[in-house]
Amino acid sequence: MKKYIYTGEKDTRSGFGDGLLEAGKQNKNVVAIAADLTGSIKMDAFAKEFPDRFFQAGIAESNMIGVAAGMAMYGKIPFAGSFAAFSTGRVYDQIRQSVAYSNMNVKICGSHAGLTLGEDGATHQILEDIGLMKMLPNMVVINPCDYNQTKAATIEIAKYKGPVYLRFGRPEVANFTIENEKFEIGKAIVFEEGKDVTILATGHLLWEALKSKKILSKKGISAEIINIHTIKPLDEKTILKSIFKTKSVVTAEEHFMNGGLGDSIAQLLSLKNPIPMEMIAVNDTFGESGKPFELMNKYNLNTESIVKAVENVLIKKKNFFR
Repeated sequence: MKKYIYTGEKDTRSGFGDGLLEAGKQNKNVVAIAADLTGSIKMDAFAKEFPDRFFQAGIAESNMIGVAAGMAMYGKIPFAGSFAAFSTGRVYDQIRQSVAYSNMNVKICGSHAGLTLGEDGATHQILEDIGLMKMLPNMVVINPCDYNQTKAATIEIAKYKGPVYLRFGRPEVANFTIENEKFEIGKAIVFEEGKDVTILATGHLLWEALKSKKILSKKGISAEIINIHTIKPLDEKTILKSIFKTKSVVTAEEHFMNGGLGDSIAQLLSLKNPIPMEMIAVNDTFGESGKPFELMNKYNLNTESIVKAVENVLIKKKNFFR
């Protein structure tokens, strides 16, 4: 079981920015490329510290990815960053051909992902980026849960050789993981042990899942909470070990139900161990303009929805194992 402690709220994009700066200090081959959003995605500290290793592509995201692939061919470790809607959806062809197919050592960095982009509205609130990226061969997909973990993940992916998609966001969210803890790509983390139901959460929905643990305990329900920070490669061993014990699972994510974490878990269960399942995710609808956490509540991405999903899956479990 992993130790954690709430230390306030911080935005995960700042975790990326601080991690990128540290990665640049550790390895002179780390370079950064931005698409006219340097400050918004917190690449500005890197640009100030290493001006000769920072490149501004302007509003030309496709070109940014092509340049990153070219740099990777010559031994550089490029971090190409923009809003997630632009760094994945707008440039999918270039990512597929120049990065994934060619297996280039490019780190694609997507900020302002999901509904919590807020007032910018549906056109910018990409909710399909994880699905787009995880379908590409060779691509690693990472969605950390808070500032500390985003910083650690950014440092670690600079050491990993191969294409990576790193997802993070704009709003301040709970910061609770241990500072400077080493990040392990592809290794799920059990935060709370339990015996009745497994809750698999990714991104800042992990904090909502942890909050649900206390509510569920008062109802006599013992929930196991696992942080799935790496969507691909999926830590099948840890997940299956948990569900063999609990025999029911709830997934929670700020993403479309189709193509996200829940989709990956459903596929795993259907092949390895079919059991009752519920998903907390956006169900086949675009977002809208609004305050970030008002939108999270409207689209049922919160603690209360996780509690309800657990209660529903336990009813399914009771009927399933009659």
